[in-house]
Amino acid sequence: MTLYQGVRYHLKEWGPAAAQPANPQEHFNMRYTKARNVIERAFRIMKMRWGILRSASFYPIQIQITLIMTCFLIHNFIRLEMEVDPMKILYDATPSQQHEEPEDGVDYIGTVEATNEWTTNRDLLTQELYAIWNQGN
Repeated sequence: MTLYQGVRYHLKEWGPAAAQPANPQEHFNMRYTKARNVIERAFRIMKMRWGILRSASFYPIQIQITLIMTCFLIHNFIRLEMEVDPMKILYDATPSQQHEEPEDGVDYIGTVEATNEWTTNRDLLTQELYAIWNQGN
């Protein structure tokens, strides 16, 4: 899924000057951007902790899915059991890299073209999320 093009998405949600989304597309873009930031941070931490996630994987897709889920499960277990997680300290001290360049010379997928099916799914999700959000406001 992609953001709605030409629709703002950096809205201030809290405080006296809070800008509320004016339409479902703004709401979707705001939520999508937040979720993407959380996911990207999580994968940066995972890549710091687990070397196998730092480069392209040539395992079958089902193995890759299991491997990533296992890394997250072990990571969460470590976070629960350790008072101080050294990876979090290391991550917080490391400047964020917005665009990481591949180190192994492998070509990566840079863009994915939208399809009518995914556009329809995004539109339905957008309307549903906005309706739920409106109920709470």
